[in-house]
Amino acid sequence: MQEIELHGEVQAGRPLLVVALHEEGVHLRRHGLPLLVCGPGKVNAALAVSRMLAGTRPSEVINLGTAGSLRDGLRGTHQVGRVSQHDFDEKAIFELTGIEYGEPLGLGEGPVLTTGDTFVADSATRARLAEQADLVDMEGYAIASAAAAFGVPVRLVKHVSDDGDEQAARSWSESVEACAVLLSDWLAENVEA
Repeated sequence: MQEIELHGEVQAGRPLLVVALHEEGVHLRRHGLPLLVCGPGKVNAALAVSRMLAGTRPSEVINLGTAGSLRDGLRGTHQVGRVSQHDFDEKAIFELTGIEYGEPLGLGEGPVLTTGDTFVADSATRARLAEQADLVDMEGYAIASAAAAFGVPVRLVKHVSDDGDEQAARSWSESVEACAVLLSDWLAENVEA
């Protein structure tokens, strides 16, 4: 199991930055804000963020990271407006229990992100997910859910690293450094340190 890695100290009244992988956050530490590297996937993300929020309450949680594009031509850095899970069957669970679990979370204006514990790297999955979302990642929904559970505002900011197709792994590896720089630029322009 991966250790939770925190750079800096979570402080009341200041944002907490969260990334899944070191590669995504390599340029964020220069901003002087606490940076949590949670590890890939929903379980790692939910556990790490919950552990941090059980202590000192930051002013907000900002998840910065990469995402696959589910739309041809969708590029750049985006603040997510809504996030869902693509690997959780909320309709079947509701039919079984009569209780809604895992419903999509509204975060404001912006594209729709869908989260799942699968690195999307095939055109068929991309096409299926494109019916419900614009972007895909592996941590956003879990981070937003953990923040909501603790009553902490959250922003999900994603830079498109790949197209979620058969070239996704190579594209991510080749673009993650440039994505990390652009995420750092977004932070400098949109968040006071």
